Amino acid sequence: MALPKIPFDSFVLASVVEEVREYVGGKVQGIRQPNENEISIAIYANGREAVLFLSCDPVFARAHFITKRLATMTPPPAFCATLRARIDGAKFESIRQVQGDRLIELTFEGAFGPHRLIAELMGKHSNLILIEPGGRVLAAAKWVGAGKSSRPIQSGTPYHWPPVLKGGEELKTSPFYRSLAESLGQAPIQGQAVLSPGYGAYPCSVASLGFAEFPRASVSIALEQHYAQAIPAQATELLRTTLLSQIGRVVLARETALADLNQAIQAGAGAGRWQRYGELILAYGPGVTWGATALDVWDYDGSAISVPVDPAEDFKTNAAAYFDRAKRARARIPFVENQIGRFTAELIAATDLRRRVEEATRYDAMQELQEEARKRRWLTLQAPVAKNKEDRPYAGHRIRELSGPGGYTVLYGENAESNDYLTLRVAKPNDWWLHVRGGTSAHVVVVTRNQPDRVQKETLMFAAKVAVQNSGNKHGGYVAVDYTLKKYVRRPKGAAAGAALYTNEKTLHVEG
Repeated sequence: MALPKIPFDSFVLASVVEEVREYVGGKVQGIRQPNENEISIAIYANGREAVLFLSCDPVFARAHFITKRLATMTPPPAFCATLRARIDGAKFESIRQVQGDRLIELTFEGAFGPHRLIAELMGKHSNLILIEPGGRVLAAAKWVGAGKSSRPIQSGTPYHWPPVLKGGEELKTSPFYRSLAESLGQAPIQGQAVLSPGYGAYPCSVASLGFAEFPRASVSIALEQHYAQAIPAQATELLRTTLLSQIGRVVLARETALADLNQAIQAGAGAGRWQRYGELILAYGPGVTWGATALDVWDYDGSAISVPVDPAEDFKTNAAAYFDRAKRARARIPFVENQIGRFTAELIAATDLRRRVEEATRYDAMQELQEEARKRRWLTLQAPVAKNKEDRPYAGHRIRELSGPGGYTVLYGENAESNDYLTLRVAKPNDWWLHVRGGTSAHVVVVTRNQPDRVQKETLMFAAKVAVQNSGNKHGGYVAVDYTLKKYVRRPKGAAAGAALYTNEKTLHVEG
């Protein structure tokens, strides 16, 4: 029989209420609040002390005794301070489960008269509320404004029961209760508490459902042990999901960059062929009739070869074009090879980290992996969100990502539309923005993580070289590159894509 993991429901709560009734008549002698959702109340009765734990966590709302005293926030929150002022030292008068639902009412009689503590343990709507003698709300773990609910929880307002109470029908309609009754052939009877690892804690045997179970002395002990495992397990899975998503973006970005860089290497491999084409044009061009789209000549090894040419240009211009093409290809190879080395190493490291995240089972181990990713500055890489999201990073725009000195990420656009998207949608106000002065170039951004003053000149020079390499001045001797913070950059109204105006700039000079 398929059955989901069972949360803390009214059937379990009914058993907890029976356990707590043994301490009715006792005295409250300590209240603690370790976080915004949880409190503990120590009760002394019949020569022994028990600590009642109440949680209004939206996922793990529950109530049961615990075996350890909790720490408390310093200074204590207003809710804890009010509880201490009104019911610490008071007599624990009674506890009841309201209409068989996931709600209990505890009453205390002290110096300020009778007070009620209501624990509404209803998923995301859970709350802990202290009611003064007149029936008005005195304090609450969560204040709920009138704009957020038809039943606001505000100081001084009358308290009203939640509208979801079902008049005692909750136990009969609980999916767990119904499935258990069906498997037993009769209504379940609260008896031996059990812990079913990976599923939950229950006030009776669940063996008929096919669950493994281990007997425990009380349902509170079973619940305490269950949540000691369940809460870290959920936190681990949430962190795992987050890390896998972030690391996956890093892997995709590196794979995309490597594919483009390998294409550049392949283009650079043709430098020798283009150099030879230029030499053959110079050698044969003066002696042939010019005007065809190809020059059919003999190569150095004596084989016939056809060299494509522009018939509108003379042989010198065609040769110069091939020499320039070969020069640019050779000049780019060292730069590209360096980037391939960087990205290959990062891709291997990111892939290995992703594997370790998938295999990690403990929360502390997951936190160590998160810290490793943070130190590599991978957690700051976020693909922009677009309405029509594409598989490639940056909503499909041709934005390239480089790893610069100091571990800084350097981004640049490959066309006017990508430059616009990078500058207007990706770059943050305190990122460094670079552009070749007075010329056409890629927009280049250094991601500063809101700390631009920490970026060293070496990183800025690296980014400036990227701007020059992706400009029309790449072979122009020393090229001036302006840099400023992105917040000083704007696109002129009505201007073409890629146009930008900027102020507060400084200038670097880079050899083309």
